[in-house]
Amino acid sequence: MTLPFLSAEHAEAFILVLLRVSAIVVTIPVISESSIPMRIKAALSILIALIIFPLVLSKIPPTAGYPTLILMYRMAGEVLIGVVIGFAARLIFAGIRMAGDLAGFQMGFSIANVIDPTSSEQVSIITELQYLVAMLVFLSFDAHHVFFTAIIQSYAVLNPLTFHFSGALMQNILSLSKDMFVIAVKLAAPIMAVMLFTNVGLGIVARTVPQINIFIVGMPLQIAIGLIFLGLTAPMFIKLSSGYFLGFETRLATLLRLM
Repeated sequence: MTLPFLSAEHAEAFILVLLRVSAIVVTIPVISESSIPMRIKAALSILIALIIFPLVLSKIPPTAGYPTLILMYRMAGEVLIGVVIGFAARLIFAGIRMAGDLAGFQMGFSIANVIDPTSSEQVSIITELQYLVAMLVFLSFDAHHVFFTAIIQSYAVLNPLTFHFSGALMQNILSLSKDMFVIAVKLAAPIMAVMLFTNVGLGIVARTVPQINIFIVGMPLQIAIGLIFLGLTAPMFIKLSSGYFLGFETRLATLLRLM
């Protein structure tokens, strides 16, 4: 069985499309997790490539005029397009993980770590909880559609074999890396502030009533107050994280123009 638009002379062009599509699919959040089987990622990449191939065929230049080394370099650029897009998106999740680390440390959960099945690393319980909630928010607000739309938009802005890693692109990536810390502080700020006031209160109690063993009382009190305010600030967490996910579309358009 052969597809009418995918003949032998179009094989090289299809490979170029598949390189960019597969690089985006295997790096975007949620879908790129290690818990998703590689066969699912490969099948999804091939399916998307088959769908968009007739639409972008006219934009693909003939590869016969390229020397072998230059062609390999240009093909690596197609992969880098997906890597840059996926890396920029995962910086948002990295900021959410950092916010969970900050909140968990303040609450006293830094000594109670669990194994994260997606990264095989030890993370705080609060970090894992916020990361799972962020994944649900990512899917519930259809933020993953932004990346599927970006596959088509990338061909409208950036023709195949024309990737260029400029200084402006590097500056933009560094700006996104800086925003990771801003995201972490904004999301963890309520818990950090409450824990600061709680510690100040415990310090005052320890000075005024020295008979109380403040270490025995303080640990469960910090955990209880932290969990209460974690629940109270959940709507704010969902609103902020969804805003970051949906606002990434404008950042994505900027990245594509700089590439």
